[in-house]
Amino acid sequence: MINDTIAAITTAMGAASVGIIRISGSEASEIADKVFRSKKGRSLKEKKTYTITYGHVVDEEGKVVDEALALVMWGPHSFTGENVVELQCHGGMVILRKVLELVIRAGARLAEPGEFSKRAFLNGRLDLSQAEAIMDMINAMTEEGAQAAVSNLQGGLSNIIKEYRKQILEIMAYLEADIDFPEEDFTRLTPGELGLRISQIADGIHDLLQTFRSGRILREGLKTVLIGKPNVGKSSLLNALLKVKRAIVTDIPGTTRDVIEEYYNLGGIPLVLMDTAGIRETEDIVEKIGMEKTREAVEEADLILYVLDIVHGITEDDEAFIRRYPNDKIIILANKIDLLKEEFSEEKIRERVAPYRVHFVSAKEEIGLKELEEEIKGVFFENGFNLSDKILLNNVRHKEALERAKRALESAHRGVEDNLPSDFISIDLRSSWEHLGEITGETLEEDIIDQIFSQFCLGK
Repeated sequence: MINDTIAAITTAMGAASVGIIRISGSEASEIADKVFRSKKGRSLKEKKTYTITYGHVVDEEGKVVDEALALVMWGPHSFTGENVVELQCHGGMVILRKVLELVIRAGARLAEPGEFSKRAFLNGRLDLSQAEAIMDMINAMTEEGAQAAVSNLQGGLSNIIKEYRKQILEIMAYLEADIDFPEEDFTRLTPGELGLRISQIADGIHDLLQTFRSGRILREGLKTVLIGKPNVGKSSLLNALLKVKRAIVTDIPGTTRDVIEEYYNLGGIPLVLMDTAGIRETEDIVEKIGMEKTREAVEEADLILYVLDIVHGITEDDEAFIRRYPNDKIIILANKIDLLKEEFSEEKIRERVAPYRVHFVSAKEEIGLKELEEEIKGVFFENGFNLSDKILLNNVRHKEALERAKRALESAHRGVEDNLPSDFISIDLRSSWEHLGEITGETLEEDIIDQIFSQFCLGK
């Protein structure tokens, strides 16, 4: 029910200096007044919006539970568009749970995951893509990822989608007028003008879809796997990149038996670095399990860093593995360049694995790591890594809706070229208009909206 009042702990679980209980709904002030006593004894409902009051949280017997501040934000000028009271308490979980229990006993209902954001959407404070951007901000792994989320929260993607829907409606209006008033004298779109307008919208959607790869990486991280034979220096490279001794390094083959996963900020690009068990034949049961996990990690990876021991050169097994994968998915790291012998020159190695990219590095001496970082950025962000001038598509739901909208526009364009009746073309245009509306939530079914918000964290 949208008319009831909800409450939840909105700060992260764990000990902290401050924790917040948010209360939202028509009875937010009445419920808050039952558990909060201001220093001067005034009711919170008498306070002006955006004001903070000092006081204490008390139980039903008037016993002080915690010292707190109460922030009031009256609707519609609040995040949810409803009356909101936030009780800012000390951050211990025992205290916060006790305060939340008192608020619920006073008449509030425990909020469901994402329910505050859902109410903001239902009350017109945000559209669906903006609401989803909130979770992107919370989960952002780099400043650049947070910046992209802020852009969408401020309506960057929404404005583009709304403009395309507006343009489609304008085209449909011309077609509907032509269908309903075929004898009337008014300005009509020629087939050439109609086809041009439709193709321009489709081209714009195509350009937006092209940003998905970069946007998804920025949101979820670039899954990067370090792989190679035992003792070629995979774990040493992981430690060198992270600048901490995360993986155990020994001269004994098979030391790494599981996939070690670590996050690494590559100049704003979040890398999910995975160090894997060395590839070799083994009878060790545990090591065999590690090999299977290695194979799974390789198949799921966005990027493979195949590590060679340059001292021993490239074997036929190395080359066979490398050539299983496309050039844009794998970079060869010729490790131990500090021990390079003349018979294994850089030119010979490049020729052996052409056209694959080769980087000569030394995990021990930290040689070539900066150049490797630039190479990775160049592969996945061909035009540079600049978020200031474009919107990045980063949500699979948005991508699929855009693809459906683009296909419908292409069908409409074919209809124009085939000189089909206006009502046939209008059907495809309306389909595209509706698919675009799924992104902002204007044409999405209620159960799907519920499912989207259920994936939000509790308290948002």
